[in-house]
Amino acid sequence: MEDQMDDLRKIVKKGKSGSQNIDNSHKTRIIAITSGKGGVGKTNIAVNMAISYAQLGKKVILIDGDLGMANVNVLLNVVPKYNLLQVINKQKTMQEIILDTEFGIKFIAGANGFSKIANLSVDELEYFANQFSSLGNADIIIIDTGAGIANNVLQFVAAADEVYVVTTPEPTAITDAYGIIKIITTEIIDREINIQLLVNRVHSADEGKRISDRIINIVAQFLNYKVNYVGFIYEDPIISQSVIRQKPFIISYPTSKPAMCVKHIVGRIEKTDITNNEGVSRFLKKFLGMKKN
Repeated sequence: MEDQMDDLRKIVKKGKSGSQNIDNSHKTRIIAITSGKGGVGKTNIAVNMAISYAQLGKKVILIDGDLGMANVNVLLNVVPKYNLLQVINKQKTMQEIILDTEFGIKFIAGANGFSKIANLSVDELEYFANQFSSLGNADIIIIDTGAGIANNVLQFVAAADEVYVVTTPEPTAITDAYGIIKIITTEIIDREINIQLLVNRVHSADEGKRISDRIINIVAQFLNYKVNYVGFIYEDPIISQSVIRQKPFIISYPTSKPAMCVKHIVGRIEKTDITNNEGVSRFLKKFLGMKKN
């Protein structure tokens, strides 16, 4: 494994010195959206946030990182013919698997075999790094991770510039949100990882703030870690209606409370700067378990 890391360091350095492998000319913002348990609306939030960014004029790529229960394509009403596994196997280029959508964003389907990347040869690593670097022209990459603490979830979380943990007011969701934050802050070496909390399905702004304060205070007390509150999204029947119609609510109901909440959250994110943002180069290094040089 150490030999593989040495090989990838050389690939990344080639990119820094001007090779086509890793393009650092554009600082792509990479966001991971995750949760401690399923059923909290994580994927719906990822999809609608991606569209909201596109509506601001950003070039957005949405990656389905839920390798076991991938369903982003269902919400987008698209049928992916290829996925990341074809790129890993050198059967397709990254540009060949990217799907355009009617909502102004691009979409990449995940794959159950994505964990195979840990055992790639030098040649395969260089091919994948070169292909992934072609995403560096995007302004925003949003990764919808799986729920829970599987290894591939933690890989995406560790590599992203910022992580948004989604919870709801349900006691089990709150407990699981704290659980995944604990795993992130204890299992991942980078203690400066930027964790933001997003409370879904609330009935009032006060409820969202109360839930977030509870989690943030517990994390500060027991984990000695600062988590920020980025906002809330209202519970509303239009969300389930949009899922049934396979048309995101920010498109179907652009003036609804949930849509306005998403736009507000994206607006807040846009106002924050990312320190040490190295775009796709940094993502690749950290995704494969590398420390910054």
